[in-house]
Amino acid sequence: MRIFEERTYMNLKTVYFDLLSAIGFHQNDIEKHWIILEKAYSQKKRYYHNLTHLENMMLSFNKYQSEIQMKNEVCYAIFYHDIVYNAKKTDNELKSAEFALSILPKEVTINRTLVFDMIVATKQHQQNENKDTNWLIDFDLEILAKDWDNYKAYYEQIRKEYKIYPDFLYKPGRKKALQHFLESTNLFQTETYRTLYETKARENIRKEIAQL
Repeated sequence: MRIFEERTYMNLKTVYFDLLSAIGFHQNDIEKHWIILEKAYSQKKRYYHNLTHLENMMLSFNKYQSEIQMKNEVCYAIFYHDIVYNAKKTDNELKSAEFALSILPKEVTINRTLVFDMIVATKQHQQNENKDTNWLIDFDLEILAKDWDNYKAYYEQIRKEYKIYPDFLYKPGRKKALQHFLESTNLFQTETYRTLYETKARENIRKEIAQL
C-alpha cells in the first residue's frame, strides 16, 4: 500500500541489482538474494516494515546522498535493516545485521563492520560517532514528521503489526516508547533533519499519545 501521495516512483529492484553488482556480488546470485528480500518484506504481517518503507528510505537517501561518504554501505543497510522482523522479538536489528553480513561474498567491496553497526543502530536511534549512520537513522524515522494523515496511517500500521497484543498491553508499551522519544534531547541525529522535521515530529508524537 502506497501511503505517501507526494512520493515518486522508485524501482527498488533496479537499485538493488545495481548496488549488489557494484560491490561484487555475482550476477547469478543477485536474483536469488532479491527474491529472498522481497519475500521477507512482503509478508502479510508486515503492514509498515515492508517494501514501501524501504522505498521511502531510498527516496530520502537519494535526496541527501551528497552528504553521505559511504554510500554503498548506507544503501545496503537500508535494504537489510528490517530483513528480520518479528513483533514478539527484541533482537530484530541484531538478527538483521547478522543476516546482512552472512550473504556477503568474501570478495565484496564493502565495509562489513560499518554495515553491521549501522543496522544495529536502528534499534535505539541515538547519536552515533559515524555521520553516515546518523543519516540512516534519520531516514528510518522521517515518517514521524509527515503530515498528520500519513503519520496516522503509520501508527495504525504499526498497531496491526502488534495485533497479537490486546490494547491493555499494547497502549502502555506504545506510550512508553513515544515518551522515550519526547524525552530525548533530539529525535533526529543530523542538523538537517532537526531543522526541517524536529518540531513536526514532536507535535505528531504528542498528538498520538493523547489518543492512546
